[in-house]
Amino acid sequence: MDRDIILIADDEKEIADLLELYLKNEGFEIRKFYDPFEAQKCVESEPVSLALLDVMMPGMDGFALCRKIREKHLFPVIMLTAKDGDFDKIQGLTLGADDYITKPFNPLEVVARVRTQLRRYKQYNTGQSAAAGPEEYDIRGLYICQESHKCTLNGEALTLTPFEFSILWYLCRNHGRVVPAEELFEKVWGEKFLESSNNTVMAHIARLREKMHEPARKPRYIKTVWGVGYTIE
Repeated sequence: MDRDIILIADDEKEIADLLELYLKNEGFEIRKFYDPFEAQKCVESEPVSLALLDVMMPGMDGFALCRKIREKHLFPVIMLTAKDGDFDKIQGLTLGADDYITKPFNPLEVVARVRTQLRRYKQYNTGQSAAAGPEEYDIRGLYICQESHKCTLNGEALTLTPFEFSILWYLCRNHGRVVPAEELFEKVWGEKFLESSNNTVMAHIARLREKMHEPARKPRYIKTVWGVGYTIE
C-alpha cells in the first residue's frame, strides 16, 4: 500500500527535523526541505499528498510557495507561522491554504491536523459522502455535483479545493436560508467554532468569490448577511 507523501518546507532545521520525526512515526513518507525552491521542485516531480509550509523563509516565503502550488495542485496545504496575528492567517487562507498552525506548536497537534486534512481530501476525491438530499444543484447557472465533485459557473469549470467545494456545497444545500458562520465552520471543518474561526470562514468565502469572479460589494451568489452568516438565494 502506497504511503502518503508529506512535504515539509521550513528553514528552521530543528522544527523541520521534529516534524519529520513525528510524521515518520505515524507512517508517512517525508520530503523535507530547508530551501523553498527545492521544495517547489519536489512538488513538480513527486505525488505530494500534503504540504507543511513555513511562512517566513528566505528567498521565497511560504505565501509565495503556496500560491505557486495552487496554480497546479489541490492537495492540502498547512501554513506554519510564528506570528499569531490574524493578517497572516487570513492571507494564507486567501491564497489557498487549508489550515494554519502557530509556532510554537505541539507536534501531536500537527499530526492530528495532517490526518484531518488528508481524510477530507481523500473523501473529496473519491466522492464519498454521508450527506442526505439531492446529489446536484443548479442555481442560476451555478452547477455543483456532489458525486463527481464537479462545479461549473455558466458552463465554466471552477477549480476548487476540498474546503471550497464543501463550503459551496453546504450553502447550495441550504439555498434560501441564511447559514450562520458558526454552523458553516462546524459542518465543513468538523471542529468547534472559536473566535478566530470566523476569519477562516471569511477568507475561504473571499477566495470562492474570487474564483467565481464575483464583485465584492454586490455578489450574485454568495451573499453576506452581516451579523448572521451567508446565503445563496
